Amino acid sequence: MPVSIDINCDLGESFGIYTLGMDEEVMPHISSANIACGWHAGDPMVMERTVQAAIRHRVRCGAHPGYPDLLGFGRRTMQVDPAELHCYLIYQIGALAAFCQANQTSLHHVKPHGSLYHAAVADEGSARAVARAITRVDRKLLFVTFAGEKGEMMARIGREYGLTVVREAFPERAYTAEGVLAPRAMPGSVITDPDEVIRRGVRIAAEGCVEAITGEVIPLAAQTLCVHGDNPQAVAMVRQLRAALIERNIAVAPIAA
Repeated sequence: MPVSIDINCDLGESFGIYTLGMDEEVMPHISSANIACGWHAGDPMVMERTVQAAIRHRVRCGAHPGYPDLLGFGRRTMQVDPAELHCYLIYQIGALAAFCQANQTSLHHVKPHGSLYHAAVADEGSARAVARAITRVDRKLLFVTFAGEKGEMMARIGREYGLTVVREAFPERAYTAEGVLAPRAMPGSVITDPDEVIRRGVRIAAEGCVEAITGEVIPLAAQTLCVHGDNPQAVAMVRQLRAALIERNIAVAPIAA
């Protein structure tokens, strides 16, 4: 059984006059924050506030770059040349790194968002564009990749570039028997029962496996669990997940390089 596991959450996704998520409420219960960099969500003021909230709660700050897709929240497929994508990533990671520096902290990790994440899992050119961009900004940054066999290419490329790879699992999402996330359009792909999310999260952390949507148990070794805190029920769930892990003698702590 692992002695600790990271809990990360995608935050800083408000924009202008629009508020999305419950960042202040969820922040005390996580150890790493993936902060939107202004392209799929977020803006400079939101980035500043989110970094400051993370510092108050001793949460590590990570960049959460995505495609330039505010209208689609970064979830739409985009065909982007790898050289262009590489520059998109430098731009976004560098922006959040500057906000961290301005607030006397340092950037900790990078986790791609939405469709960019899925592209990096499936497409070698996209994965290389992300990994190379991270190394050009700061090769000490941790690279969050998809846990399981389907994420091995993404992780391998990260290691080729000399990055420390952190494997991520999603207790709130259903997995197929092939070890990938079930499409959001599929019934049951998003798990809303807090008790089930907690059970799955503890099993991933303690046993390194998860039950697929079709009933098979598949291996899923992960160092970080992704949760979401965009409604009051989810905030309570994150709090309860943390408590359940600690009850199993699994500490919640950010991944160290």
